[in-house]
Amino acid sequence: MVTLPRVLVAAPASGHGKTTIAVGIMAALSRRGLTVAPAKVGPDYIDPGYHALATGRPSRTLDPWLVGEGRVAPLLLRGATYPTVADIAVLEGVMGLMDGRLGTDGFASSAHVAALTRTPVVLVVDISSTSRTVAATVHGLATIDPALDVVGVVLNKAGTPRHGDEARRAVESVGVPVWGVLPRDAAMHVPSRHLGLVPAAERGEAAATLDHIAAVAEEHLDLDAFLAAAATAPALDTEPWDPTTALTLPEEFAQQASRRESPVIAVAGGRAFTFRYPETVELLEAAGAQVVELDPACDATLPDGIQGLYLGGGFPEVHARTLATNRPLVHQIRAAIADGMPTVAECAGMLYLAATLDDHPMVGALPARTAMGRRLTLGYREATSLVDSVLGPAGTRVTGHEFHRTTTAPSAGAPAAWDLDGRTEGFALDPAGTGRATLVASYLHTHWAGSPAVTAAFVEAAATWEVPQRQDPRGWRAEDPRGWSGRGSGGVAPGATRTRSASLPDEVADPLRHHGDVEVSGDLVDLAVNVRLTQPPVWLASALADELSSVAAYPDATGARDALAARHGLSREQVLPTSGGAEAFTLLARALTPRDAVVVHPQFTEPEAALRAAGHDVRRMLLRPEDGFALTSAAIERIGDADLVVIGNPTNPTGVLHPAEAIRSLVRPGRVVLVDEAFIDAVPGERESLLPGDLTGVLVVRSLTKTWAVAGIRAGYLAGDPDLVAMLAAHQPHWSVGSLALRVMIETAAPHALAEAERAADELAAWRTHLTSGLRALAIPTGGSDAPFVLAQVGDGVHTALRESGWAVRRGDTFPGLDPTWVRIAVRDPHTIDGLLRELTHLLHRRTA
Repeated sequence: MVTLPRVLVAAPASGHGKTTIAVGIMAALSRRGLTVAPAKVGPDYIDPGYHALATGRPSRTLDPWLVGEGRVAPLLLRGATYPTVADIAVLEGVMGLMDGRLGTDGFASSAHVAALTRTPVVLVVDISSTSRTVAATVHGLATIDPALDVVGVVLNKAGTPRHGDEARRAVESVGVPVWGVLPRDAAMHVPSRHLGLVPAAERGEAAATLDHIAAVAEEHLDLDAFLAAAATAPALDTEPWDPTTALTLPEEFAQQASRRESPVIAVAGGRAFTFRYPETVELLEAAGAQVVELDPACDATLPDGIQGLYLGGGFPEVHARTLATNRPLVHQIRAAIADGMPTVAECAGMLYLAATLDDHPMVGALPARTAMGRRLTLGYREATSLVDSVLGPAGTRVTGHEFHRTTTAPSAGAPAAWDLDGRTEGFALDPAGTGRATLVASYLHTHWAGSPAVTAAFVEAAATWEVPQRQDPRGWRAEDPRGWSGRGSGGVAPGATRTRSASLPDEVADPLRHHGDVEVSGDLVDLAVNVRLTQPPVWLASALADELSSVAAYPDATGARDALAARHGLSREQVLPTSGGAEAFTLLARALTPRDAVVVHPQFTEPEAALRAAGHDVRRMLLRPEDGFALTSAAIERIGDADLVVIGNPTNPTGVLHPAEAIRSLVRPGRVVLVDEAFIDAVPGERESLLPGDLTGVLVVRSLTKTWAVAGIRAGYLAGDPDLVAMLAAHQPHWSVGSLALRVMIETAAPHALAEAERAADELAAWRTHLTSGLRALAIPTGGSDAPFVLAQVGDGVHTALRESGWAVRRGDTFPGLDPTWVRIAVRDPHTIDGLLRELTHLLHRRTA
């Protein structure tokens, strides 16, 4: 008998917030010092990533269909006792409480798992569109099955305290305690994509969001009641699942394993391959394999001595460009598979091994093209292998599931890998002519704890595979491992095509009008544009959708001016909304008639372009690389008697954050100082900003498009000396700022938005350190370190070489004061940056070889 306090978080249906609440409970209990064992009902990979982030332990998938009813409780206990004994287990349900495999009366549902594990149930119910009626829902779920023990309810998304109290009283009247009422809180949203939530490994801000969710859970939930209910769970009369025992290896296999060296099996990981059950690795190691992780986006070579490869699930379609640029690894994998290396590829792994993925060249080990589709394929599968393979003999039966929105042409190979109740699925190939399929690739996800025999067969196949003698010490290599140049077959998969955008010309028509968006094309990894996100946060997108109902009216900027003024502690007269930051420069050029306008360079070129377009002469004052592009006292002296000074802070593209006092020293009677603070919200604490404070003679320009991913809406503003603001406002056309942009200003000035921006700035600082450390390790000089980009002196021709290799960075020579050896690199997540550093390493190595 094993005593394990535990509780299962379920809901009436999907979308009620059970993942957010479950993760919040896990995180809050962990922050209390408890060791929490997470688990997930159903064939899910994404939610367990958040579980692991919240608890520091792998989450166990409890699915009676995938592993069998008899293994559910043992797997729960495995998670609660390995690697250490946990204080409590928190299980997250799937879909609605009673929803399971279709046609089976709830088999594999949350209720089924709760019964198998004798776990008390906590319901999470969204009350955003109801109040007292929620009591009927709760009463029905609490009484429908005598085997269920519904011990409490969490009411989610209450509109107001009064609304929450009304629902609470109704639920408690049917005899079920309410353990918390959570208000609507947009910051608790976890972003979604085409297969559900975005994996934690891909969300750089996941840790910051998790902190917020944990704090909300601590504030609004009765965690002591959760702990008390969990302690009522009866002891389980079973033993924890053990991978060695589960294998039940034949004596002959065990003897052979004891005599041979452990085969090295690589398991795909990184941000593109986040889907993998923890039992997969545990079983491989129990069968005698040495497991190493391979990141196909970043690792340039296969591990030394590799004898097998497992490519699980994930989102390679999201990272296709980064995967495609890793040409040495692509070639090595294709060559190793051609030589018969045992390889298993499930769903994402199959997409990666195909010839193309959304027209991006992939490994090319499979004669198939893959692409995103519109239809979701989802469901449990019972599969029978059609041929002898590295997973066992023909006729091997496994249970699994499919979950994807991609299509494959052809849909199956000849021969196919599996028979799914009369439908063939996947590819089973024997490229080296070994007599059995050494490559098994399909959409089928299998939980190897439910089919441990396939693990033993795969490890045995890897152990007996002989590495070809032609392999050199560095791994499989082609004559030209860098091969996708468009001048030959190179690394292009058979039957694939590779198109690259035409190289940018060495000379541009107007360097002052050249911007990073020109550098980007659909087949390049974008490190040229500094927009933080790929789409606005959910709460902002929702507000913008709401605003669409009002766009028949002309825009009124009053609310936005008030919100921005309150955000900075200014008066309404000191703030002017603009159509992006760029409009502010045009207004400046129209409103003023400077006799000596100085632009401090290198910096964003749009202010100078606007001044010149308005007929003003511009004098450039160049900051020097040898001074770190700093605003030195000597530089200030060179400004002389200018009556207009334009400077960026932090400066684009140098990334230098000038001390506020140094900029204030530029202010003097008769001079206007314009400070471009477009990227100051990417600086933790917005330190060195001139807002608020004495703004006499000062104009500050801000942009909201980068942080909030609304570049297409054009939302910016200027703030400063009220007389100057009034002068610029007089030159602004009526209604130049649209309703959507004004709504962005209002929403992003709210406290929760400012808190999110601050969390993002902290995260960005860590990512930037990762990038600058990598560049310095390659002896590449860099500029400042206080912006969402880094200026790097990579050398002549590297900008073009990176572009040809699939990476878009912003050329530096169109900024006054810089030459073609400089590029500006947008700060991205460490995973993407590792891919860029990998490519730079190759380029620099080739130059010195």
